Amino acid sequence: MKTKQIVFSKPGVAELLDSECQCPQENEVTVRLEYSAISAGTEKANLIGLRNSTNSSEDQEAVFPRALGYSAAGVVTDTGSCIDDIKVGDRVIVFWGLHKKNITISKNNVIKIPDEVTSAEASMALISTFPLAAIRKAKLEIGESAMVMGLGILGIFAVQELRIAGAYPIIAVDPVRERREFALKMGADFAFDPTNGGFPDQVKKLTDGGVNVCIEVTGLGAGLIQALDCMQKMGRVALLGCTRSSKFEIDYYGKVHGPGVSLIGAHTMARPKTESSAGLWTDRDDLKAVLNLIKGKRLNFKDMISAVYSPSEAGEVYTRLANDRNFPIGVLFDWDKV
Repeated sequence: MKTKQIVFSKPGVAELLDSECQCPQENEVTVRLEYSAISAGTEKANLIGLRNSTNSSEDQEAVFPRALGYSAAGVVTDTGSCIDDIKVGDRVIVFWGLHKKNITISKNNVIKIPDEVTSAEASMALISTFPLAAIRKAKLEIGESAMVMGLGILGIFAVQELRIAGAYPIIAVDPVRERREFALKMGADFAFDPTNGGFPDQVKKLTDGGVNVCIEVTGLGAGLIQALDCMQKMGRVALLGCTRSSKFEIDYYGKVHGPGVSLIGAHTMARPKTESSAGLWTDRDDLKAVLNLIKGKRLNFKDMISAVYSPSEAGEVYTRLANDRNFPIGVLFDWDKV
């Protein structure tokens, strides 16, 4: 079947190109996407040619073309012969797929969407599990203070999830004023600009000496160093943001070793594949949890949707992503417009 797919054809260039969609094998399904969500940090890095794997060197030359689009939702149009729990017409989340109108993928990479959740909301669900996994790994307890460094889509999801997990106060940190204001709307108790002098002192004053848990989403050395300056003794920092460059130094003795701060690797790939346990949930189990939390009105995904574009506008959308520091929080492609 002929279909359409967004491809990063060369550094800084995104195009909507013709592609093929294969018939499903026995344990596969074919899905016609309704929406796919942009994961801004990862997709910007891939668009401009930064390393896109924790197993690759930061000096490794980027290979193009490349394609992403790992959080999406759509309708099943065909199923393999061995599938009896998913049927044609089911609405499903497609996770670890592509920005591709028709996609054939393993049944293990789809999960049914409850009637109470829209496909637009569900298309962002996988992205929302990344900070959820980080919060689980940090072992947040009810009443502990928390801080989120970086307020893109991951950071705003982290703010919401910290709130329902019982953190107080929740401090949201970003240099962009609009993002700080949005974080307050979505559940943060305080919001600070890290470029203002005395920022760590403000945090420590609010939290009786420092925050217990930080979800570090900037992926920048400067962001991590500032986070460490805000930590309580024995605090935990979950490293969620992808640090594409290692060219920075940390005073580990003064900022980590001395105060007993724990640094926790929280990349979403560092999770179990088949069986969940306390603090370590699989993609599928976290997705089920997120869908239930949307259904129960504990998580607000509707207000996370900032802009919806036709995939034919991908070139302009990704040009903005590469250059606009205040790229919209939740950006979706509507595949019914192709």
